[in-house]
Amino acid sequence: MKQILDDLNWRYATKQFDPTLKLTNEQLDVIKDSLRLTPSAYGIQPLKFIFVSSPALREQIKEIAFNQGQVVDASHLLIICSYTSIDESYIDAHVELVTETRNTPAERAAGFSEFLKKNILSMSDSDVEPWNVRQAYIALGQLLHTCASIRVDATPMEGFNAKKLDELLGLAEQNLKSVLLCPIGFRSSEDNYQHLAKVRKSKETLFQTL
Repeated sequence: MKQILDDLNWRYATKQFDPTLKLTNEQLDVIKDSLRLTPSAYGIQPLKFIFVSSPALREQIKEIAFNQGQVVDASHLLIICSYTSIDESYIDAHVELVTETRNTPAERAAGFSEFLKKNILSMSDSDVEPWNVRQAYIALGQLLHTCASIRVDATPMEGFNAKKLDELLGLAEQNLKSVLLCPIGFRSSEDNYQHLAKVRKSKETLFQTL
């Protein structure tokens, strides 16, 4: 249990990445598997994870992200996106995946499909979109802990022009919207923020028992 707290105390919002240090394929695979295993409502995973490898594209994104250097200096740049709507075909594909994975009897699969369609398709896109966005933040929490556990730095960013990024990547045409940027890599030895004490509320202030 102590390892969990050691991991969380080790991580911080890295301001300067060392551009010479790169993730190994093994580290990247662990991060991808962690994102794949992240929980979501009904297990529908209404998310898409985009890794941007093109230096030229990352320079463009840097401008959209108010020139934050982490976007280009980190080993990898991850964009966490959510679907803006969920239609019947999306639900059918999810039910089919569940059925194949778990060898679900047809009758039970049909019931699950009916349940999802009743609950999700009755929602308007204006309700579905923020619901899916919240799933992105669940994934982010898992991502940050996973990265800390393998001593990889990750800095979540909301500070970017999402509309411009969506236009740059053509996300609307894919029924997607950008939610978060997350540069992933290794802290620079010159980043003084790593030496600062964490500022957090006390347990007495933060928790309440009823």
